[in-house]
Amino acid sequence: MISMDRDTLSKVPAVTLSFWIVKILATTLGETAGDTVSMTWLGETTPNAPHSWLSGYLVGTAIFGAILAVLVWLQIRARRFHPFLYWATIVASTTAGTTLADFCTRSLGIGYPGGSTLLLACVLASLFVWYRTLGTVRVESVTTPPAEAFYWLTITFSQTLGTALGDWVADSGPGYAGGALIFGAALAVLVALYYSTAISRVGLFWAAFILTRPLGATVGDFLDKPVAKGGLEFSRPLASMVLLVVIVALILVLPQRAGRHPVGTQPA
Repeated sequence: MISMDRDTLSKVPAVTLSFWIVKILATTLGETAGDTVSMTWLGETTPNAPHSWLSGYLVGTAIFGAILAVLVWLQIRARRFHPFLYWATIVASTTAGTTLADFCTRSLGIGYPGGSTLLLACVLASLFVWYRTLGTVRVESVTTPPAEAFYWLTITFSQTLGTALGDWVADSGPGYAGGALIFGAALAVLVALYYSTAISRVGLFWAAFILTRPLGATVGDFLDKPVAKGGLEFSRPLASMVLLVVIVALILVLPQRAGRHPVGTQPA
């Protein structure tokens, strides 16, 4: 029997139902919190976003990017899995992704198709280099600083991609509620594929990880966008605070344990 000591424990949580519940809520918080800073507090508005390097989106990205960098450093320095540190880093990556995607697609004017294509290329390139360097992109193998660096880089790209993709779909006709249903249905398809086929579990994980972000983006926009645009027009700061409280409560209540890296198995 293989001994599972601390050296074989991943620095990320086991991928369970509770993981996906908190992940979706964290991505929703990332949308409302990112919009709170860039739009509500810094005065950026979606219809009139200036085509300028200096915008609320850029300032918001700098703020959340700095927070993300500190949290990733702490995550890598930590000797073991810490639930609150991990999920704080996830929230920071998704808020930074929100403001960065909005800056690319709106302030720089490359649009949703251009932004989504560019960010998808970044995600795929990150996964490719990670695999070529370490031989695996399994999240269970995130036990070393190099693996953690690739993990957080890939996650940040995926969070940014998800924001652009969610906005693109919602603004193309279905609206925020319709977009949420579309991405929810896509996730349901992945679940069905997981239980009914032999498709790579690693590929399905990353596909699901990416799709939870636009789901959270469209749900977040549905909560805080004006009624005239298909939203509920809730206060962004209030919605963010409520989501934060719910996430903290779920982390305390739902099982949060480190994933295990199966030593001796073939990389994939």
